[in-house]
Amino acid sequence: MSSENLHEPRERLSAHTIAMHQAIVSLMEELDAVDWYQQRADGCDDAQLREVLLHNMREEVEHACMVLEWLRRNSEEFDRQLRTYLFREGDITELEEIAEAGGTSEPAKPGGGAKPPRGFTVGPLK
Repeated sequence: MSSENLHEPRERLSAHTIAMHQAIVSLMEELDAVDWYQQRADGCDDAQLREVLLHNMREEVEHACMVLEWLRRNSEEFDRQLRTYLFREGDITELEEIAEAGGTSEPAKPGGGAKPPRGFTVGPLK
């Protein structure tokens, strides 16, 4: 049960902190399950069982991503950090330097990063 590892008395914590704790513990459990299923699949000699285990692993990845999205939606800090690091190209550690220098935290755009024009356009006139 997630309340067993609270570090402060439950009655002193806000509902938001408790919900965040529940989400974080759930994310940890989902990632643990991903690891277990992947290890079991790697060690499995039966091809059909391996496929079942990998299917289960992918389900746990889905669950972890759902919890991560909940965290993003409910925590400004998670939102800011995830926007800085996820779906970005290049060296991960350099992204921190760019963000700290006041660079953009928006994900790279497909097609070289060019922003589409604002407003109504009719496209190329041929």
